[in-house]
Amino acid sequence: MNRAAFFAPFLRGAFIEKTRSPWIIRAAENAGNTAELSITITGEDRSAASISAAIEASSFFREHTLPLSVSLKADGAEYRYLCAPDFYSAEKILRGERTEAWAIDKGTAGPSRADVVRNRVALITGGAQGFGEEITRGLAAVGALVFIADLNMAGAEGLAKQLNGEYGKTVAFPVKVNVAEEESVQAMTEQIALNAGGLDLCISNAGVLRASSILEQDIASFRFVTEVNYTAFAIVSKYCGLLMKAQHETALSWTADIIQINSKSGLEGSNKNGSYAGGKFGGIGLVQSFAKELVEYGIKVNAVCPGNFFDGPLWSDPEKGLFVQYLKAGKVAGAKNIADVKSFYEAKVPMNRGCTGKDVIRAILYLVEQEYETGQALPVTGGQVMLS
Repeated sequence: MNRAAFFAPFLRGAFIEKTRSPWIIRAAENAGNTAELSITITGEDRSAASISAAIEASSFFREHTLPLSVSLKADGAEYRYLCAPDFYSAEKILRGERTEAWAIDKGTAGPSRADVVRNRVALITGGAQGFGEEITRGLAAVGALVFIADLNMAGAEGLAKQLNGEYGKTVAFPVKVNVAEEESVQAMTEQIALNAGGLDLCISNAGVLRASSILEQDIASFRFVTEVNYTAFAIVSKYCGLLMKAQHETALSWTADIIQINSKSGLEGSNKNGSYAGGKFGGIGLVQSFAKELVEYGIKVNAVCPGNFFDGPLWSDPEKGLFVQYLKAGKVAGAKNIADVKSFYEAKVPMNRGCTGKDVIRAILYLVEQEYETGQALPVTGGQVMLS
């Protein structure tokens, strides 16, 4: 593992603990000739304690300030980091536009739901299109620094460029990832650590669907759907969880969130769609299990179970969308065209419409805001599926 990435979450956690607020720790080789705070690590197993002790003993903390830059020495190497309350401020340090130490201001009032992720570091897998894009845009709009992780790198880069231009500052980073490959996910989390220092919110959204009768579906296709929708969630949770756990070592009062974008098909079976529903059911089992395991590290694990996103490419793509797949699979009796299939599914929703990105964003903000909710599967289905 990249050593600068390894130490970054411990350092970020120490800053979070002092301020009770999100912080950006950005690895930067050219952070100036003289760092404002120097830390020496004498052993990997003592990194958290060494970082906390160095900050506690520094004159910055005694003067209720924090440094702009830190030099961390370990194993005969030196690592430089820029330190700022948000990424925009970190860029100002890098450009030489900020020279004064940061004042520590511990607010006592809790943030409103609209501000609950402001300046927090968020990851959205499959964030370049469909529901993922809606979530990416929604989190950027409420002030999060978003990492758009996608196999579609061109899409992720295009969306990040658009958002950064729209807001006039860096609010999004593109990161290429194949969520089904462990090495790819590990590399993704290292990129997050190098650019932001840690992670506050992981939205595990990437997923696939291939609708078919179990009597007709080839098992290779079944395994592919399960690999992406079930196993990949475990891989993402593992490496994001490790990053959050390291951050928690020095930020004991801070909580982080892993939220799986599941489905109403994870709450009830789906006709001629068993591979998808089975993986989603399993995902909720993982959510509940991971929630019990990771709670000791300040990590909440929950799921959002959206209803049908009719306007997105998953449903409406003219060649591969679910409306086309369901029509070909004969899933809707008597349907002669795509319009018939869409009308059939709209009629199933008591609120007479499909789920939208805004609906999911509200659910995500709710789960992040709750301090006493973990292991939950929250339906966002317009009343179509209700918990019992």
